[in-house]
Amino acid sequence: PPLSSTFCIPASFFRMEPEPSIRQTGEDALVARLLPLMPSNPSLETGPGDDCAIIRGSGNRQLLLKTDCVVEGMHFLPGTDPELIGRKALARAVSDIGAMGGTPLHALVTLFVHADRPISQVEGIYRGMGRLARQFGISIAGGESSGLPADGLIINVALTGEVEEGKAVLRSTARAGDLIAVTGTLGGSFPTGHHLSFMPRVREGGILAASGVATSMMDLSDGLGTDLPRLAAASGLGFRIHEELLPVRPGFTAAQAVGDGEDYELLVTFRPGDRERAAQLAAEHFPETPLTVIGEMTAETASALPPGYRHFS
Repeated sequence: PPLSSTFCIPASFFRMEPEPSIRQTGEDALVARLLPLMPSNPSLETGPGDDCAIIRGSGNRQLLLKTDCVVEGMHFLPGTDPELIGRKALARAVSDIGAMGGTPLHALVTLFVHADRPISQVEGIYRGMGRLARQFGISIAGGESSGLPADGLIINVALTGEVEEGKAVLRSTARAGDLIAVTGTLGGSFPTGHHLSFMPRVREGGILAASGVATSMMDLSDGLGTDLPRLAAASGLGFRIHEELLPVRPGFTAAQAVGDGEDYELLVTFRPGDRERAAQLAAEHFPETPLTVIGEMTAETASALPPGYRHFS
């Protein structure tokens, strides 16, 4: 039978709101959405959200797990010396092990490369990784390789490490009033080539962790302006930075020290009463690496810095 009336459905009824893109949400928001999708088990003691995962080990040791990657055009430019590419691919993961106070052990390497890439370049990559691995007593235990549909190069390194039980230093354990310090100098990593030649702060991280001085720690890969807010958020705190105290690499600015990224230095906090002890540890055990106090953690969480490097931006 004919309808006695008609209905007008507005066009907005059919309009679907677009899904937010990764670019719009950013890396931290993406990780927050993925965390509920990641299963765990009783042996996982510290999961996603820190420099490394911590797994229950045997005896008085805990196992550290880390994976990291470098991508041509993002972490290094086409034409970069293959040995420096390989070195960086491994050094990034080693830096994270050091930021937990751990010792790196075994690496698995996955190589994604276009089939037209000269074999000599791949050999150079492995020579660079091997040279750094020998410096830290790391075994390259195997891995995988895959072709890419377009020209390019990606290297992923999965690295294990270990730390004495109870000595791993997390991002989430800073306390209000703690002093904030960094190793080395900051800023200008790409123009100076530091992003390819940096030395992972394994010795420095191990000393600060074993001594019990460090209340929290992480490595500065995305820049102070991105990584310090991550540490503060993990600890439920804010922070105050004194720009004039920043150890800026000569020839660069405080803004670059905050925002450039790729420094691979340690960001560490400790109690004000341990300031002299921290300085003494640095002077005795790593005198060639400055340890500079740049601010303090605050109970108020409303803190801000100009952002550092942002993935997917």
